[in-house]
Amino acid sequence: MSDSLWHLYLLRTASGMLYTGITTDVARRLAQHQAGKGAKALRGKGELTLVFHCEAGDRSTALKLEYRVKQLSKQQKEKLVIDQPRLLTTLFLDS
Repeated sequence: MSDSLWHLYLLRTASGMLYTGITTDVARRLAQHQAGKGAKALRGKGELTLVFHCEAGDRSTALKLEYRVKQLSKQQKEKLVIDQPRLLTTLFLDS
């Protein structure tokens, strides 16, 4: 499993909240969240919409990237959603 390609994703709740997560299968993880079997933070939040996802490399890199994105302000996360960069690792992890 260590060779799996990981992805970072952002979901928007019905109230506009953005949730950041990582997974090896974005479609499967979104289905889990929508079925109420994902993160507790998303349970009961209504319809979930996938608004951003990108490749994040291996699990270690994905975890670091997830941490960096979770530290961003809502405005900065909204910019990611608008800009839809293909790779975030060069933006956040090359420093």
